Amino acid sequence: MTGLFSLTGKTILITGASSGIGKEAAILISKAGGTVFITGRDEKRLKETFNRLEGEGHGMKVADLTVETEMDALIEEMPKLNGIVHCAGIVGPLPVKFILQEHIDLMFSINYMAPVNLTGKLLRKKKVIDSASILFMSTIATKNPYFGGALYSGSKAALEAYAKTLALELVGKGIRANCLMAGLVDTPMIESPSEEAMQEEALVRYVKRYPLGVGKPEDVAGAILYFLSDASKWVSGTSLILGGE
Repeated sequence: MTGLFSLTGKTILITGASSGIGKEAAILISKAGGTVFITGRDEKRLKETFNRLEGEGHGMKVADLTVETEMDALIEEMPKLNGIVHCAGIVGPLPVKFILQEHIDLMFSINYMAPVNLTGKLLRKKKVIDSASILFMSTIATKNPYFGGALYSGSKAALEAYAKTLALELVGKGIRANCLMAGLVDTPMIESPSEEAMQEEALVRYVKRYPLGVGKPEDVAGAILYFLSDASKWVSGTSLILGGE
């Protein structure tokens, strides 16, 4: 791939790359000429992603980003980065009256604390070069609430606010920070933290919101490529809606 959307010469870190959006983003970035460093918790699935990458020089490391020692070990192996894509996350639908502290801790530790801590550590270690692009996966649900989505939407709304502040603080280095507000995408993300699928009734009701249909991981990967490429070099502090509506 050539032109504005080429990632030749750029090194990108992708979290949550063992499946779904992270997996498809990694594959597409490699096709665009980028060097990809992928991480995730599932070694078998992460290797499957790695084996589908095109080109050479890619890297992978199994890590649970809620464990600080594993995050630190990942960072130590990082080369200088031109981009970061924070795809790791969980959904976990839960009505508000059933929310307990343990649910809050789990949701925010993965969806908010992990990307915030990882970004901060990478910046302090000077692993992020000037003019890099940092991208966070958010959700359209921060604007369009749904039954059972209080924790998920809340964690992503916090991440959006963080990304806007990050963009402001890093503008002097030309580092951009943006969010993708994705609608419902057909990935393992629609499973809860306990590995139970979203209730069928709730899923059917939610799907009706999408006249263009439920998204596929590759639909989001294209937008990720845009934000990592020079085509978006004048875009920072924004949240792009991918809703199929």
